[in-house]
Amino acid sequence: MKLSNKWTDRFDWTLAFYLVLFFIVSLTAIASAQISGPHNTNFALLQVRWYVLGAFIVFMMIQLEPQAYKKLAWPLYGFGIFLLLFLMFAPGGEGQIAETRLGAKRWLHLPVIGTIQPSEFIKTFFILGLARMVSLHNENNLERTLKTDTLLLAKAGVMLIVPLAFIMKQPDLGTSLVFIAITAAVIITSGISWKLLAPIMAVGASAGATLLWMAVYAQDSLVRLGFDPYQFKRVYSWLDPYSYPGEEGYNLIQAMTAIGSGEFTGKGFRESVVYIPENHTDFIISVIGEEWGFVGTSLLITLFFVFIYHLTKIALTLKDPFSVYITAGVIAMIGFHVLENIGMNIQLLPITGIPLPFVSYGGSSLFSNMFAIGLVFSMRFHQQDFHFEAEEA
Repeated sequence: MKLSNKWTDRFDWTLAFYLVLFFIVSLTAIASAQISGPHNTNFALLQVRWYVLGAFIVFMMIQLEPQAYKKLAWPLYGFGIFLLLFLMFAPGGEGQIAETRLGAKRWLHLPVIGTIQPSEFIKTFFILGLARMVSLHNENNLERTLKTDTLLLAKAGVMLIVPLAFIMKQPDLGTSLVFIAITAAVIITSGISWKLLAPIMAVGASAGATLLWMAVYAQDSLVRLGFDPYQFKRVYSWLDPYSYPGEEGYNLIQAMTAIGSGEFTGKGFRESVVYIPENHTDFIISVIGEEWGFVGTSLLITLFFVFIYHLTKIALTLKDPFSVYITAGVIAMIGFHVLENIGMNIQLLPITGIPLPFVSYGGSSLFSNMFAIGLVFSMRFHQQDFHFEAEEA
């Protein structure tokens, strides 16, 4: 049976439908969040603009085939590193190119474009570069051995360390963890032997537990290793927020209070009363929990689940390894964001300033996610084309 060559048949309408649902949830939550906030800016209207531009980006990206993205992978990865380097050395402060908020230097003010967060964009650039490197390595090493797998791990490690060093310097622990999750997903998908992966994961888990212990009981040692004391407060406020009610623990206490007050069905649209600073960004789930309760929050989590499940199904149908690695990286990026954002709002994980994908307000975050999904749309669209040509031949 021949596959249709019409673009309407090759376009992933299910994936587009999920994005429309996220759009509706995002606008509803942001519009309600503004009722309890001090801002005069209409963030809901701005989010509409970001979504429209994001949809245009997706449409344009579908026009390019996977081979084109392969050629662009290294230049985009290099451009992302350049942005991080430029941010590090750019003059910071009021009226300057770089902006520092709460001790973190993460934003650039650019003419015409406005304010961007380079680390958001480089996530997708990093996925492209990593997928290109892994696919090329496997093409050149058809016979897999522990030696070739070790070499692949070393290459991936170098690619990871470069952006990680800049991002940790900002500092931005949450985004750093996203990069590690992306790398782990692509490496596992590449088929590296578990004889190498198992020990590395064990060492990584042990190192994470050791750092957590040191943050509580051996802070001086971490300072000597280059960690910033503000990061310790994040750990303290996570473990015992009520001991820091006016400092780092305030947002967490307010978020849990809002979510808990929503009970089973919530208070209703625009009926939130618990004040949370910047609740239209990183703490948007608290607004949803207060106004729509357990039912509304569960439905949103279910939407994320079926969305990621659909992305996984796409990955399983792809034949080109480069496309598979791209999709695996995107799944890891979105999945980690969802886990961390929701987890930090209910005290399961420390607060790291990671937005909820497609729901939280933010141009840089939404553009990054739409760019990533645009890649998946393209891989899926041209995978259908690949099958059609193969059958015709």
